Amino acid sequence: MEEKIDLLIRNASELLTLKGENKARTQWEMNELGIIKGGSVAVCDGKIHAVATDEEIEWIVEVSTDTKVIDAKGKTVMPGFVDPHTHLIFSGSREDELHMKLEGKSYLEILSIGGGILRTVRDTRFAGEDKLFETAQKVLDRMLNFGTTTVEAKSGYGLETETEIRSLEVIKRLNEEHTMDLVATFLGAHAIPHEYEGNPDGYVNLVVGDMIPKVGEKKLAEFCDVFCEQDVFSVEQSKRVLLAGKEYGMTPKIHADEIVRLGGTELACEVGAISASHLMESSEIGIMEMALKGVIGVLVPGTPFALMQKEYPRARYMIDSGVPVALATDFNPNCWTESMQFMIALACYNMGMLPSEAIVASTINAAHAINRADEVGSIEVGKKADIIILDAPNHLHIPYRFGGNLVETVVKGGEVVVERAESSER
Repeated sequence: MEEKIDLLIRNASELLTLKGENKARTQWEMNELGIIKGGSVAVCDGKIHAVATDEEIEWIVEVSTDTKVIDAKGKTVMPGFVDPHTHLIFSGSREDELHMKLEGKSYLEILSIGGGILRTVRDTRFAGEDKLFETAQKVLDRMLNFGTTTVEAKSGYGLETETEIRSLEVIKRLNEEHTMDLVATFLGAHAIPHEYEGNPDGYVNLVVGDMIPKVGEKKLAEFCDVFCEQDVFSVEQSKRVLLAGKEYGMTPKIHADEIVRLGGTELACEVGAISASHLMESSEIGIMEMALKGVIGVLVPGTPFALMQKEYPRARYMIDSGVPVALATDFNPNCWTESMQFMIALACYNMGMLPSEAIVASTINAAHAINRADEVGSIEVGKKADIIILDAPNHLHIPYRFGGNLVETVVKGGEVVVERAESSER
């Protein structure tokens, strides 16, 4: 029986459904894009109603005069990108630090002279809610234009209870008012603020004893994260933070083994983290434990690119070892990029990932990394109609044509919210 629909995208050169078992994809599964050539997708009431070939779709749905029809001939249609690791809420910028990096200063050296995170903390503490909202709103607008439809957003540039709470409240407001869907992560343990210099345990006490209870009582964050790194938070301190977050209903995430092999990867497995990010220096044992425990490895190739490092995370080794891998922008003042398309290109050129693996990592695996795979990350009946149309005949063009924006049309919750090219409608 034919049913009336609101939107029909038809005749795609490639329709990437990402259809599959409801779990994070590993190994060979990361090559399965569920491609339908000449594919069509029908949308009703903001949800995906039918997915089929163009010939089959006419027997399934009824197109009325009110139905918006988009002809995707010669184009690629796929799920909207999911960005599972961003530091969205901050004030100010640090463009002058590029000069320091070009002179050879490391990230930790810049941090030690008052730059890096601590500089952004100072700017963010002085920023009001409206300013933080407006800055983040502009970033989300650009992300949406690049095809991202769901984003994780962290606090972490307050490093005091008041500003951390304000940052999370801004994320909540953005989720309510912006087209994009946001998922909130508390990252009070992002760095040691200047007032606790030389007293990291004292700051951890503040995070555990004051920040986490207040965030938990207000239900402002779904996840709790920590920067487990040398000269920042030790493994034991990080464990305290993550276990305290769990007591208040926040699922652990962790910045692990980015600069020094400290054991953050193993800690992620021990505390039951949903994901571990960066993983530049992860041990082979830690990687195997992640594979066994199903901890998702969120890789952020934009960060070593921005830091001008020669080494990137060992994505090929992780995938071959059975780790479910996701990609993210790590958007922050040190890595200012809004494009998941660029992350896919970097993953292929610098981390040895195949285009199909990088697409899986940017959609369904990224959705699993923020506990949203039941809603987004693939084009399947019943899921949110978060769909993008690319001016490309096949998915191989995404990393191949790096540095630009292939996205022509963005559909969010069944509504066309970005449309940069003429399409065939009726």
